[in-house]
Amino acid sequence: HGWWQILRLARRFPDLPIVADIHARADEMLVPDKVAGERAFLDRPYAASFERPYGWAWLLALHAEAASHDAPWAAALEPLAAAFAGRFHAFLPNLTYPLRVGTHFNIAFALLLARDWAEGRDPALVTLIDARACDWFAGDRDCQAWEPGGDEFLSSALTEAHLMAVVLGDDFPGWFDAFLPRAAQEQPATLFTPATVSDRSDGKIAHLDGLNLSRAWGWRAIAAALGPAHPLAPVAEAGGLRHAASALPHVTGDYMGEHWLASFALLALDGL
Repeated sequence: HGWWQILRLARRFPDLPIVADIHARADEMLVPDKVAGERAFLDRPYAASFERPYGWAWLLALHAEAASHDAPWAAALEPLAAAFAGRFHAFLPNLTYPLRVGTHFNIAFALLLARDWAEGRDPALVTLIDARACDWFAGDRDCQAWEPGGDEFLSSALTEAHLMAVVLGDDFPGWFDAFLPRAAQEQPATLFTPATVSDRSDGKIAHLDGLNLSRAWGWRAIAAALGPAHPLAPVAEAGGLRHAASALPHVTGDYMGEHWLASFALLALDGL
């Protein structure tokens, strides 16, 4: 996710003084022989669950971002991206129950990134992701949103809703109305209230700044998917702004957060 972040920033803000250094480091790192080493590590016996699914998804996101640059980085990453896409193809049919936790194992977050990569590259994976998302989430109603947990950095409820917004398209507003039927009253209140971070020097507690950023990303995506005519769109937009305002001042300041929070801030502000 760190490489995804700096490549995205270099593309979005090409006049930054640091862009030349980013390009030079990418030219050194994202090369076939180093990717081959990663692929060999991945192909070890008993490595089937290595980085599953969080790292799988971020690698695909990195490959997609690299493909947006006039550079050889995406071509170098192609074998690794293909390997992780193959792992999604093999794993998703076997996952009987969705992974709803608010940490690295959350399946909805991984599928958001993987589906974005698969658009235009792997239509069969798009179809599989959509089918599995509907299998797991299409019938969800009146979400109680028992979150946050003490060390979560993803909103189980909003990440699921974000994925369903992408999967369902025009059918999403009806699903969302049933999923959070009291959203107009900002209920469940926990989804509209930024998490309190008591100790940003504690790596697990600092996860909660990431939760607030992931909620900001989710609420903004939900508002866009509902459309401006939907009465809940401004409620969702306000929820996103509230969570972003809570977390953005703390993206830097302590290594426990600053080594990863910028990636989630970029998601919250810029999306995929």
